[in-house]
Amino acid sequence: MSPVWLNLSYLVAAVLFILGLKGMTRPRTAVQGNLLGSIGMFVAVVATLLAAGVVGYVWILIGVLIGGAIGAYFALTVKIDQMPEMVALLNGFGGAASMFVATADFFRNSDVASTDVIIATGISALIGSVTLSGSLVAFGKLAELDFVKKLKPLDNQQIINAGIAGVLVVLIALLITHPMNFWLWLIVITALALGYFLTISIGGADMPVVIALLNSYSGLAAAATGFVLQNNVLIIAGSLVGASGLILTKVMCDAMNRSLPAVLFGTLGPTADGPSADEVYKTVKSTSAEEVAMLMEIARKVVIVPGYGMAVAQAQHSVRDLTNLLKSRGIEVTFGIHPVAGRMPGHMNVLLAEADIPYDLLKEMDEANSEMEQTDVCLVIGANDTVNPDARTNPNSPIAGMPIINADKARTCVVIKRSLSPGFAKIPNPLFANDNTLMLFADGKQAVMDIITAIKEG
Repeated sequence: MSPVWLNLSYLVAAVLFILGLKGMTRPRTAVQGNLLGSIGMFVAVVATLLAAGVVGYVWILIGVLIGGAIGAYFALTVKIDQMPEMVALLNGFGGAASMFVATADFFRNSDVASTDVIIATGISALIGSVTLSGSLVAFGKLAELDFVKKLKPLDNQQIINAGIAGVLVVLIALLITHPMNFWLWLIVITALALGYFLTISIGGADMPVVIALLNSYSGLAAAATGFVLQNNVLIIAGSLVGASGLILTKVMCDAMNRSLPAVLFGTLGPTADGPSADEVYKTVKSTSAEEVAMLMEIARKVVIVPGYGMAVAQAQHSVRDLTNLLKSRGIEVTFGIHPVAGRMPGHMNVLLAEADIPYDLLKEMDEANSEMEQTDVCLVIGANDTVNPDARTNPNSPIAGMPIINADKARTCVVIKRSLSPGFAKIPNPLFANDNTLMLFADGKQAVMDIITAIKEG
């Protein structure tokens, strides 16, 4: 393939990437956007292979078949509630791919590499390694693996992180002045340690921010690898992912009242002790599906607030059936969607879209809150930290200042949870003990199905 056709193919791929990202900004066009991005990547890969003048494609085809089979297996077997940890793992793989490609090219061409290529190689190895180890830690936290739960940050962790970052700067300088494989290996190993230490110190409630940030890191690593290979489309694609990931990180930070520097330096998580669960839950009132059904039947407006518990219970289809039933009886039903509900950005939107719930019923947090005082019943399904009024009323709370769905301001709030166990922030929720709150202790899917049955039976 001539350079003209190669660059033209890369231009087409870049346009498809941009259109794909634009499409994925809205639920209605997300599938189309994903398809456009996939086509763009296919065009870029095919053009690169043709331009490289590869003689035999056997090993490439073997890699495609193995990778495609693994991807297809995960796509078919990973449950929707496991998607956040899957995304974290894919971020790690992206960082690893960039690191391996950049280091392999350096090992082959270190004797003729220019200074700018050496710098790009060091940056790619650094960011890719940080992304890999950080994503693996995030995966373990999201999957709630036992051995990861036992891992704790070290004393003076931030000082240690700063020290490791300083060492990496020195190593990259040594790589530039003495282009040796030894220094590159040290950069990879040290960056792996930094990625681990940065992520292990971040509280579980902040995982949506972490996933967005690691996604950005994987894009930046790809862009740096593009400079190593002098591949324009890789630079463009990596830059798009890096920029969009940073924008998403900022959105997540605003939704949790966190600052971006706090995320970058790994200082997220609980910062103060609060009252014990026994003190908070003295006045909890339990209810039954039949009582909730009676409340629903006389309601004019119902707001459903989904959370991670809905994902675990796979209750989204039952929620759709409840929504349709209530709407058939003339009851207005909407959904209050918190930006960081679940374990990754857009988690609840994905779940509800899977159940074919109309997009116009999904209300962003501010819009849902503006209507909450006129809401007869707010049905909270598996949400915890994102409806915790301590964020609004208790300045000493670890989540103080975090915007929440104001479920406590509805005339009646019904919370479906298996138990009074805390969310990822590991703090009790006074909403559960409010005078206007009723707790329905049950599996999310079964509880919604029981409510549907009770409504139908009158």
